[in-house]
Amino acid sequence: MIDETTPVRSAHRFDQSRLAEYLRDRLEGFDGSMEVRQFSGGQSNPTFLLSTRDRKCVLRKKPPGELLPSAHQVEREYRIMTALARTDVPVCHTLLLCEDESIIGTPFFLMDYVEGRVLRDLLLPEMTRAERAAIYDAMNDVLARLHKVDYESLGLADYGRPGNYYSRQLRRWTKQYELARTEEIEAMKRLINWLPANIPMDEETTIVHGDYRLENMIFHPTEPRILAVLDWELSTLGHPLADLAYNCMTYYFNYGSTPCLRDVDFEATGIPDEAAYIAQYCRRTGRTRIDNWDFYLAFSLFRSASIAQGVYKRGLEGNASSKSSLLFKAFVRATAEQTWEMVEKRRR
Repeated sequence: MIDETTPVRSAHRFDQSRLAEYLRDRLEGFDGSMEVRQFSGGQSNPTFLLSTRDRKCVLRKKPPGELLPSAHQVEREYRIMTALARTDVPVCHTLLLCEDESIIGTPFFLMDYVEGRVLRDLLLPEMTRAERAAIYDAMNDVLARLHKVDYESLGLADYGRPGNYYSRQLRRWTKQYELARTEEIEAMKRLINWLPANIPMDEETTIVHGDYRLENMIFHPTEPRILAVLDWELSTLGHPLADLAYNCMTYYFNYGSTPCLRDVDFEATGIPDEAAYIAQYCRRTGRTRIDNWDFYLAFSLFRSASIAQGVYKRGLEGNASSKSSLLFKAFVRATAEQTWEMVEKRRR
């Protein structure tokens, strides 16, 4: 993972000496010397590798500039990861939270650096059939574990509002999309009307990750075992099938060079098809079936388009976390149009 870092980009530079001064009395064993590099991936909260003489840790902060309401909540990431460290859901060990904007310009938190593999290609081309099956099984298993966590026992009863999850989420992401909108997309307008009118009558509540996908995990260097699930910014209390549907989106859509499972030979590769993956999840969580799957998929795709629109808008303003942010303009339209096409086709 260290080879995925770059020098700190100009838009995200901060006063490193001020940070070192702050950490001197708060980070055990820190003597004030460190090297700071920026992770090249990620589209939301800028993330940095801090290397000292005897340890490595990761700093995650809000981006600079004016931000959309309720976005980039690193404070919530710190809270959920700290709580989940007491469960069987693998997370990075958190070290400290700083909400004082005077230190580096925005709130931030620090966590241990975890050495391992980040698997960005869903096709896992360098692996054997058995290894691919094991990787997907591990991803499925950890998602089921997360959804079985007793959040109240962790002091997270106020981490979100139980019930009406989809209504609240649709209001939030519609508002975020409208605030970041840069052009008219007819398919987005249609989804904004269709989704609230088709919410299933199911009020199940669990912790949801909000961005659960293969790329947001650190796997053991040699074993098919997840050492840490990353990027908890969008986590809340919500409906677990939102996470499952989001995790399954890549069975349907292909965006340019982004790998997709739509045309995979599942038998030959060892990667489970969607039905098998869902069946694994149902077995682990005690479900007998899933109704209204089309809604859950459409919701997840709409939400992804809204998030991508925000990334694109930040790119235009020069404060996005990744240099690829301007490519998201096409992603938003493609996502919306293909999602609406799917909705119309399945309504016939």
